[in-house]
Amino acid sequence: MARQFRPKSTPKENLHIVARSIPWKLLVLIPVLLGLAVPAYIYASHVGSTVLPSVTGWFYKLSNAAPPQPSPTPLPPLPSVLPQIGSIAYTVGTGDSCDSILSSHMHMYSAGEVFSDVKPETVRALNQAMDQDCHSLQPGMQLSLSPQYPLVAFGGELLKIDGATPQQVLPTPLVNVAHKEDYPPDCSNGCVLTVRIASGVQVHLSIETTLALHTGSWIWAQAMLIRKTVSGFDTYPYADPATSLNNMSLRACDFQVNSIHDDSSISCSQLNPNTIKTDNGAWLLGVTGSSALDHWHYALHAPSGTRVLLWLSDDNGSLKFHSGNPVYRYDDATQKYVNL
Repeated sequence: MARQFRPKSTPKENLHIVARSIPWKLLVLIPVLLGLAVPAYIYASHVGSTVLPSVTGWFYKLSNAAPPQPSPTPLPPLPSVLPQIGSIAYTVGTGDSCDSILSSHMHMYSAGEVFSDVKPETVRALNQAMDQDCHSLQPGMQLSLSPQYPLVAFGGELLKIDGATPQQVLPTPLVNVAHKEDYPPDCSNGCVLTVRIASGVQVHLSIETTLALHTGSWIWAQAMLIRKTVSGFDTYPYADPATSLNNMSLRACDFQVNSIHDDSSISCSQLNPNTIKTDNGAWLLGVTGSSALDHWHYALHAPSGTRVLLWLSDDNGSLKFHSGNPVYRYDDATQKYVNL
């Protein structure tokens, strides 16, 4: 029986075979589908870039809506009297020396280190502060004893925050992030606060805190007073009585915003220079009253508005007032602090 051979199809014939196998209706339908798909894709892209972010943002705001805020607590009244830098009058007794007087009456056990004959400029500065020559004291002489490295306590309204880095917020996709000014400044590495402590009087308070700060808040603070500048005596311990508190730069060591105390703020003994550890305490200037010293609940028996100087004891790093600690009030007639 003779074999039959089928000739191989050419490429052109193969193409005709494939074309005949595709239904003609599908060939008509494909262009129609493409004509509908392209406009639909363009429209969907437009909707996705405009409408969906708005809807997503609306749900985001709804889920993260802040709870209703309580009415702000009225600020305490500003005091009409300010703390007064000053000194205590002392009469020299038999056998007294400057070192012994400062140790026994001012708790300055470091007097011999701060004022030393090895550094004559320090003794000259002490003589000027005490209004007498320490090398020629005689019984009956009158001395002026100033508080060493004094602190000041006050309350006031926060007016301005400088030196702050606004917190950076990572945006959520498709959600508009609030402007950075809506967030409190980051003062963990330091800020300078302008605080109104009396009518027409403001101070600049250096502080490191993680508490949220907003202008209009009430600030409670204890801070180290700026000291008088004496050439060659960087650790001079006394404040200048002629210096006004207005626009004074202070360093805070006990800090509170409204009703929240900053328990992590630096201690007063960390504000160098000072002798708090050696002296086992520090002197504090303040004014009695609800917007000032009353905030710290010191048991002071004095009318509101009394300018006082009191000794705070160092209790394991915390400065506290104890019954029996020295307390003085400022006498306008003598311009000296006298026993309360």
